[in-house]
Amino acid sequence: MNTILNDRAEITTLVDRLGRILDEGRFGELGEIYTHDATVETPGGLARGLPAMVAQATRTHSPDRRIQHLISSVIIDVQDDTATVRANFVAIFAAAPTAKTPLSQPFYTLGEVYNFDAVRTPTGWLFDRVRTVPVWETGTRPTLAA
Repeated sequence: MNTILNDRAEITTLVDRLGRILDEGRFGELGEIYTHDATVETPGGLARGLPAMVAQATRTHSPDRRIQHLISSVIIDVQDDTATVRANFVAIFAAAPTAKTPLSQPFYTLGEVYNFDAVRTPTGWLFDRVRTVPVWETGTRPTLAA
């Protein structure tokens, strides 16, 4: 397979894994898709480095709610050992299930554009920067956990 196609497939997998990590609260796995000194800028704030990223994700994705990230239109431009990535993200927030309400209506939905910078490392591609740009929202924005 063509090297460019391999690179794009590997980077697309990083984007997909980010969605799963955020959906399932597996924040300890962020180090498998980001460099140790990565920068993340989202509506939840600016985080530099993996410990700050894990803290921010924990604060914005609390266990009292379910969040599903839908990702589409992933566009990847590879230049040697760097790449830029653009993807549409829709994050849907709903209350966590209870015995009485195993499923609930979403109370907040956010549409964003994610812009990633990726680098080729000895172990494969990793993100070293992401900046999200909110495009639209509906519902009541959840308060951040303390």
